[in-house]
Amino acid sequence: MTAQAVESEDLATVIGLEVHVQLETDTKIFCGCSTDVGDDEPNTHTCPVCLGLPGALPVVNEGAVEAAVKVGKAIDATIPEETTFHRKNYYYPDLPKNFQITQYDAPICADGELEFSVEGERRSVAIRRAHLEEDPGSLQHKGGSIDTADYTLVDYNRAGTPLMEIVTEPDFRSPDEVRAFLAKLTEVLEYLGIFDATRDGSLRVDANLSIVEGAEVGDDGAIDEETLESANRTEVKNISSHKGAEKALAYEETRQRNAIQRGRAVEQETRHWDESKGVTLSMRSKEEEKDYRYFREADLPPLKVSDWKEKLAIPELPDARRERFRAEYGLNEEAADKLTSTKEVADFFEDVAEQFDPDLAATWVADELLGELNYRDMAITDVSDRFDEIERLVELVAEDEITTKNARETVLRGMLDDGDSPDEIVEREDLGKTSGDEVQQAVEAAIEENPDAVADYRDGDDGAINFLVGQVMGKTGGSADPGDVNRALREELDG
Repeated sequence: MTAQAVESEDLATVIGLEVHVQLETDTKIFCGCSTDVGDDEPNTHTCPVCLGLPGALPVVNEGAVEAAVKVGKAIDATIPEETTFHRKNYYYPDLPKNFQITQYDAPICADGELEFSVEGERRSVAIRRAHLEEDPGSLQHKGGSIDTADYTLVDYNRAGTPLMEIVTEPDFRSPDEVRAFLAKLTEVLEYLGIFDATRDGSLRVDANLSIVEGAEVGDDGAIDEETLESANRTEVKNISSHKGAEKALAYEETRQRNAIQRGRAVEQETRHWDESKGVTLSMRSKEEEKDYRYFREADLPPLKVSDWKEKLAIPELPDARRERFRAEYGLNEEAADKLTSTKEVADFFEDVAEQFDPDLAATWVADELLGELNYRDMAITDVSDRFDEIERLVELVAEDEITTKNARETVLRGMLDDGDSPDEIVEREDLGKTSGDEVQQAVEAAIEENPDAVADYRDGDDGAINFLVGQVMGKTGGSADPGDVNRALREELDG
């Protein structure tokens, strides 16, 4: 490339993803070793098959195949009559066989798409393919990061864990689109019941990013193939979260744009995302497909799976559930989005809505509960064993036994911070609602003790009523309903 300045507006960002998703199965994809590794000692979940010992033969995990077919249905992909496995040959310390069993020219899913929203705009990204493969083991770098460690240990507990690699077309034009897509993909996978985002290493992303000069970008973000082929791309590895993907690609986008604008060439290479430093680091030149010397896995026969698509049912997916919530419960778009953010949230909301008014259920699940959980950096799954207690709290509000303010500020927060039950907190804090006679006495006392506020109200200053409401609430220890107090004050002052 000649040392010629390039204007920023002449550059277009092009991103494609390879998303590796760990499928939720009890055992590994080609053997009977447990995938429930947890904090177990290294190399204790292994056998001759996942260690690649001579004479050990793989057997396909039916659950992994079923999970892959469900993904295909969810992304409206083509599921072929027959799918096959191949060996992808490369040497790496955590790959005990020196090859990976994966799929090559006959993946289990192809030509799908996934819709998502980013900044209020609907986008659709094409899924080129989604295929099954086994995970390598893991490396533990001791004394530093990958480039500064004193030594590295290998743990084969993960070797053979079932993965699904989902490969998109280069349809992304910005890092924030990538983050929104990954959030939607995770949501769909969790609804399918085949993915657990809380598992360590359950989602890993390799992203290919190019900065294309002089590209004409269509309204749908499309760029012609010839222009795409003209640009060098880098593959960024070691991305393990939605936020990490956005940060890594934002850094890489800036790095490449700066190089091009200074007239420097962008090398086609593989780079490592160092999350602690917030930078990408060069690892090696970018491999090409021929470097992996793919050939058929002779120990695994072809799989005929086309009829599985009709036989396997998938649950209601997030978009459909969102629309149903709006139609069935009369929720606005924001509430429906919050209440379908995860399957666990949606299921809990429906349980509460069966017992109480849907508007009350939506307020307490979407606003009160999720708001308090987010503040504490907690998820709905952290309180799944206390759903009965949360429903009891909603019942106390629905039956007018405690005020909404006390329910939120004292009971719910006490439940989350101290672990007490709602009834225990109500009794301890004496939060039972004040009777009508007690409220009336407090109203009369507040009027008598605050003549200036009374005069202001009668002179037309309606805001003075709020001061008087506060006085009454103080006298009742916050146990009166503010709305009831407001009405009682107005009746007394206007009478």
